[in-house]
Amino acid sequence: MRLVMVGSGYVGLVSGACFADFGHDVICVDKITEKIDALNAGKVPIFEPGLRELIQTNVAAGRLGFSTDLTQSVADADVVFIAVGTPSRRGDGHADLAYIYMAAEEIARAVSGYTVVVTKSTVPVGTGDDVERIIQKTNPRADVDVVSNPEFLREGAAISDFKRPDRIVLGTDSERAEEVMRMVYRPLYLNEAPILVCERRTAELIKYAGNAFLAMKISFINEIADLCEKVGADVQKVAKGIGLDKRIGDKFLHAGPGYGGSCFPKDTLALVKTAQDYEMSLDIIEATVAFNDKRKRAMARKVIAACAGSVRDKKVAILGLTFKPNTDDMREAPSLSIIQALQDHGADVHAYDPAGMESARGYLEAVTYGESPYNIAEGADALVIVTEWDEFRALDFSLLKNIVRAPVLVDLRNVYAEAEVTNAGFRYVGVGR
Repeated sequence: MRLVMVGSGYVGLVSGACFADFGHDVICVDKITEKIDALNAGKVPIFEPGLRELIQTNVAAGRLGFSTDLTQSVADADVVFIAVGTPSRRGDGHADLAYIYMAAEEIARAVSGYTVVVTKSTVPVGTGDDVERIIQKTNPRADVDVVSNPEFLREGAAISDFKRPDRIVLGTDSERAEEVMRMVYRPLYLNEAPILVCERRTAELIKYAGNAFLAMKISFINEIADLCEKVGADVQKVAKGIGLDKRIGDKFLHAGPGYGGSCFPKDTLALVKTAQDYEMSLDIIEATVAFNDKRKRAMARKVIAACAGSVRDKKVAILGLTFKPNTDDMREAPSLSIIQALQDHGADVHAYDPAGMESARGYLEAVTYGESPYNIAEGADALVIVTEWDEFRALDFSLLKNIVRAPVLVDLRNVYAEAEVTNAGFRYVGVGR
């Protein structure tokens, strides 16, 4: 089939490359000429394990291409996916749908013959209705069905998530569109990926509700971690104990500095705003959002306490900047709030991240970046693990002990057992222990 991805960001690139790998002919479209030129030159603008190789393979096979020409690309397409950004709108927290609406207008002018237009971007309930109205108004003769097909990709594991999904959600009441979408996902037949077909608005809400629930689990275990520290319990064992209950499960029960990234922060906030539009409140989700915001700054206070109550004129070495490992995404990363709070208290912050330092420069000021954990540890008054990259899981504490000014490790991801670190002569501070 001939597929078009309108938007060549994270979702568009991963989805386009995977669909091409299934055997479809795919064109990824973007307005940013520099991005398309880079992709055509073999340069991938985001860090995602395996993506560069996947793109190169399918470009070489002639199944994947990149273009700034939406009109020509869409005219020949069977299915057009809208995969543009929906960031939080400044001032009110609603999802900004400007790019969605702009894409809908341009697609409407370009379609030729029957076409399925799919919202792949994360959008509030009712956006599919808006897209349908825009297309009909712009081109009343367009033969189009609008389908909601939300993505459920985890950064750092996006390709495996796409090829081995937990579920595929199709929001449509058109049998014709459903048949087309089943053909799009036909290559997943052997994986027996369940396909849920439902109303379009239901599909739109599934994405938000899923992310909100996962964010709530993270905030829940972080709050339990605070209680563990007060009562003398171990949050990791608590998490294991409750996670063995199949009704709860062990995913997203890892205590830490709070959630970040491109999805959870904006999606929980957008869901709250959607409820407010319908004159109701989502008290649990609102509490989740508020707690997570406080959580990040609280982690800075944990670092300050570990430094005898003050970090003024002290060197703090931050290990990990991205919101999670195996990505270069700095959006809403806990490190941003933690570093800002430490700097507000007079700390000299040095940082190292395997993939995120270039991105971090656009978010942080007055941070000194290093070439390795050991490079930034020299003369440090505290080491702080903020992101649990594999590179930080086997640190040489004997070497570190000889180069730091003060042997203090604040492990905000509970990567290490306390005994392992204290036996090396370090003071250890974890989360929920």
